[in-house]
Parts: sequence; C-alpha cells; structure tokens
Amino acid sequence: MWEDFKSFAMKGNIIDLAVAVVIGAAFGKIVTSFVDDIIMPLLGLLIGGVDFTNLFISLNGVKYPTLAAAQAAGAATLNYGNFLGFVFDFLIIAFAIFMVIRQASKLRRKEEIIEEIIYEKECVFCKTQIPVDATRCPNCTSELV
Repeated sequence: MWEDFKSFAMKGNIIDLAVAVVIGAAFGKIVTSFVDDIIMPLLGLLIGGVDFTNLFISLNGVKYPTLAAAQAAGAATLNYGNFLGFVFDFLIIAFAIFMVIRQASKLRRKEEIIEEIIYEKECVFCKTQIPVDATRCPNCTSELV
C-alpha cells in the first residue's frame, strides 16, 4: 500500500497541482495587497476621501467612529467596505484566470489547425478527408497523384 501511495503522490500531475496551489496562493496575496493598498485607497480618494475599511454598519444601533472601535466594544457589524475589497479581489483574480484560459485555448486551437494541415488532405474524387501520405483513397479506391 505504501508503494502505491508513493507512486500516486509522485506522479507528474500531483506535483504540478501542488505547484499550482502554491503559486495560486502567492498570486492571491499579491492581488489582495494590490486591491487593499493601491486600488481601494485610489478609489476612496476619487470618491472623496472614503476609507473603505471603515465602511460598516453597527447592528446594535450605536455609532462608532471606526471599525476597530466597534469591534473593541464587541458590537456586531456588517463590514460592507471589506466586502467591496474582496469583490475587487475576486474580479481581478477571475479576470487573470480568464486571460490565462483564453490564451491556452488559442494555443490549443493553433495546435489543432496544424495537426489538421499535417495529417489530412481531401480526396479529389470523393472529397473525403484522408491521411496526407495516402496513395489510394480508402473510401473510393481512386489512385491519388
């Protein structure tokens, strides 16, 4: 059983997946920092000096000057400013993944087109697709030049 597990764990796909998870986690931290430290302050400045981290609603009805003050008082809060930051995080990560998948799809389509060009041609008599190196059509049995 140990040998089977070791064989499974050392397959290329598992190692590739582990590397992808680690890189994805690091990318997530970069995007979070980008949103929290660059996007949200700039957006807040454009809106009129709004600090998104202090956009919250206190559920006990008491008005607190900051989110930290509300949390120190033990008040339950709806932190919609933080939520907006996470929405921006998600949108940036989703867009980045979309771009990667889009590029991979373009490369895959180019490979498929190249394979079609290399491996197939059309029989001049019956118009079916046949291997490029065929000397006789397997469908109509015509000799090909």
